[in-house]
Amino acid sequence: MPTLAEQYPGKALITGASSGIGAEYARQLAAEGFDLVIVARRQGRLESLKSELEGRYGTACEYIAADLATPEGLNTARERLAQDDISLFVNNAGFGQKGFFPDTDLEQAVKMIRLNCEATLVLVHAAASSMQSRGPCGIIILSSIAAFQGTPFTSAYAATKGFDLLLGEGLYQEMRSTPIDVLTVCPGPTDTEGPRNTGIDPAAVSTMMSAAAVVKASLKALGKRPLVVPGFFNRVGAFLVKIMPRSIAAWISGKMIQRVIQKSQRSLAEN
Repeated sequence: MPTLAEQYPGKALITGASSGIGAEYARQLAAEGFDLVIVARRQGRLESLKSELEGRYGTACEYIAADLATPEGLNTARERLAQDDISLFVNNAGFGQKGFFPDTDLEQAVKMIRLNCEATLVLVHAAASSMQSRGPCGIIILSSIAAFQGTPFTSAYAATKGFDLLLGEGLYQEMRSTPIDVLTVCPGPTDTEGPRNTGIDPAAVSTMMSAAAVVKASLKALGKRPLVVPGFFNRVGAFLVKIMPRSIAAWISGKMIQRVIQKSQRSLAEN
């Protein structure tokens, strides 16, 4: 079987690559034989990851330190994607926000929309525009299982991920007449620093997948289907959401998120 680097000859560009799922994409794609362009805000982490990847896998790795929630950073990444050497684009950058909506930081919520939605749209457009006239290429869009229903206490985040999900599903069909494979990935709770940044204690979440398992499942699905939900229990939950009234699905998801928030708050108070 050909490797992914043989299926999509060229470089892979990954956003949000400084940690978590993005860094794991970089490691697994380097192991597949890709040369990489890694993009994130934190230059120090990018430099460290670049050294790791070049030393362990012998890959050529370029990094771009850019905040994609700013016009300047987004334009820098867009211009790099427009070049004709990128054959695989992983749109992973994003962040979440949890809590009672009126009490959340509005400025952060607007920044979240810029990163999770606007940057996704701009960068996927740049990638697709460049790739459509070339050989086999791929676009991976990271969404979330929170996208399948309204999710109280993380309502705005779920809405941004709903945007990513619908964009990816539509583009999968639209791009079938081109050489571009589009995959949308909807992970469930994943053991990264993301949940911690929203005040969530990982111990308060019943099951968390590793970033490595999420990335492995998505790369296996690329070019074969429009959507992947990594993890058996996450797939069961996604299926149940489809067969129950949307109001009930939102109520259940809200109760689950609220319980996790409360357990995390108690854990933080105790420590």
